[in-house]
Formats: sequence, C-alpha cells, structure tokens
Amino acid sequence: MLERLEIETFLTLAEELHFGRTAERLLVTTGRVSQVIKKLERTVGSPLFERNSRSVRLTRIGRDLADDLIPLVAAMETALRRAVDAGRGVTGELRVAFLGEWTAPALLRAVGLFGERHPDCRVDVREVQLSNSRASLVDGSVDILLASFPFDGMACGPALLTERRVLAVAAGHPLAGADRVSVEVLAEHPVVQYPEVTSVGFKKDRTPDRTPSGRPVPRGPVGGSFSEMLTLVAMGKGVLPVGEHSRRYYPRPDVAYVPLHDARPIERGLVWKEGNTTERVREFVRAATDAASDFP
Repeated sequence: MLERLEIETFLTLAEELHFGRTAERLLVTTGRVSQVIKKLERTVGSPLFERNSRSVRLTRIGRDLADDLIPLVAAMETALRRAVDAGRGVTGELRVAFLGEWTAPALLRAVGLFGERHPDCRVDVREVQLSNSRASLVDGSVDILLASFPFDGMACGPALLTERRVLAVAAGHPLAGADRVSVEVLAEHPVVQYPEVTSVGFKKDRTPDRTPSGRPVPRGPVGGSFSEMLTLVAMGKGVLPVGEHSRRYYPRPDVAYVPLHDARPIERGLVWKEGNTTERVREFVRAATDAASDFP
C-alpha cells in the first residue's frame, strides 16, 4: 500500500518534472523528494523517472502509474469532501443560476424548498447567458445551473421541465401562417446557429446537420445571444427551432412561432461540474426534483 507522501511526491514530480520545484511545492528538501521517489521505485521494481543533470522525464511505467493514480486520488478527495460536507451538514453558500427567462420560476421554487430544508445554507441566484454558462460552471463562479439538455461534459440531474418545439420564422416568411410543420422543413431553409461556445451535443439537438430522413440542413448565420438569433430570424436570415415558451418570453411582432409536430420535446434540468458534487449540490437537486413534482 502506498503512503500518502509517496503518492503526493510522485504525482507532483510527474507534473513539475523538476526536483527543486517539487520540493518547494511540498515544503520539503530536494533530498527528501529524491529519497521518497527512490523508495517508491524500489517498491515498484522499476525506474519511474529518467533523470540527468539537465532534465527529468517519466518512464513508460511512470506515465502509466501516474495515469492510474490521478483519477483515484481525485475520487478519494471527492469522497473526503462529501464526508466533510455530511458531517458539517448543509451550510455555507450555494451559487445557483438559470439560463433562459422561463426557467427562473422553476429554479426559484427549488430555492424556496431548499431554503426551508437547509436554513443555514445561503443561496445566491444569478442569470447566465449562452456565452458564459459553461465557463461559469468550470471556473466555479456557479455551483449548479438550470439549463437545457444535453449539456456536454457535466453531471446532470433528472429533467425538471419539458416543452414542445416550435419553429421561429420571420413574420413575412412563407411558413409563418402554417398551423404546423415537420422537422423536415429544416432542409429547405437556412437554420440560424448557436454561438461557438455552445456544446456540440446541444447544437446537434437544436440545430442538427441533417433532418430525421437524412436530408442536409443548410447552415445560417451565427448569433451571439438568443435575442440576437431571433433578430437574425426576423431579418429573414434563417429559421430557428426553439421551445414553445419563447412565444411568451420572447414575443415579437416580426417573428412567428410555428409548431413542429414531429419533434421531440425539449428537456431542461440541473447541471453541475462532476468534481463539484457536494452535499449542498445533491440536496439542491433533491429539492428541485421534489418542487417540480409538486408543481402541476
């Protein structure tokens, strides 16, 4: 069984590839770092580093060991953090956010129930945009976000909201007066695109490259925000599949919303960074799920 000092020293040296910097980070002497690595290499039975007076490099066995240990150490740290959270109870601060105006009421219902259950935890509510939703989760400025699925690369809870899809078109567009249309019409009109920062899975779901029958969908211009995308629609630059609640929250005289009768519903729920699965986050997901089930 490896000791914590051995693991920490090995992984730090694997990252720094410099005995002096490793010693500085660990607040030990260079000799102590060398001693720990030599002991570990004796345990393994093979060199873990190739070193000379000018450079330090991982051996193949050293690289394999580092690759195996990194996720294990991360899992141990997560388990410890969960235990600490559970021991302390749900306290401190939780930063929650919503993406899209119509999701705010659902988030606030969750905040209310969470607050009743955990009065010692302060909840900070904010709004994010398409351009910074992922970055807010990655940099930790937001702990949990109510957003549309799919949201690539994040942990997610159950779907809390569903809505039918409609097609946003310019008020003067030939489809504007239709009672309903098929997803297949996307092959006949340019489709306005989401910003580049939007996840691949989300864009594939909302603005697919092909229709269900396999017909290619022409790409329209890219919008920087949802309002800007609707403006491109109003200008006749393309059409855009959206949720039906856009009619209420983004009513515009220059945009018409036509039901897509054969499209799957849009689902929305909570997403968060996997490494930030704290007790606070888990309890908020529970509160949001319970609040959604109690709301018709």
